[in-house]
Amino acid sequence: MSRQTTTLNKSPALATTQPKLAQYVGFFAIGYTLASTIFMMIQTQFALNSQLVMVVSIIVGAYIAVSKFIKHHQRALAKGEINTLMFGGVAIVWLLTAIYFLAIWFWLFDMVSREVLFEMAMARPLPLLSSLVMMFVFTLVSARLSIWVINHFLNPIHKNT
Repeated sequence: MSRQTTTLNKSPALATTQPKLAQYVGFFAIGYTLASTIFMMIQTQFALNSQLVMVVSIIVGAYIAVSKFIKHHQRALAKGEINTLMFGGVAIVWLLTAIYFLAIWFWLFDMVSREVLFEMAMARPLPLLSSLVMMFVFTLVSARLSIWVINHFLNPIHKNT
């Protein structure tokens, strides 16, 4: 009596129907970075609200990611895909923000400026922490809404009916 091992791999048809969203998170990051860079150049001439700049940059990133997805797959994003793209996009936004902050911290600030900022943060950490939490929630909400709205308006099935 011979033994047969069962294969636990997914069928090839199922694997092709589930797209990899990593490249679309990359498109989100590219759009966000391009929009942020353009707004940084604009801010040298005009004062702009930083929250508005972040929301518009997230909207541009979401538009590029969702439009590329719809163009490649000829369908709208599902709810799970929207969530994955949202969390991946927000993670990229905060990763880029952390890199930007570290670059400013090490290349622009001298030792005195770093010490002053560190002492200010240690003296009153609650306003800083509440601001960070508020901005994190703000990016989550704006990413979710922009991806959902753009997905709804670019849905090829919705356009044809």
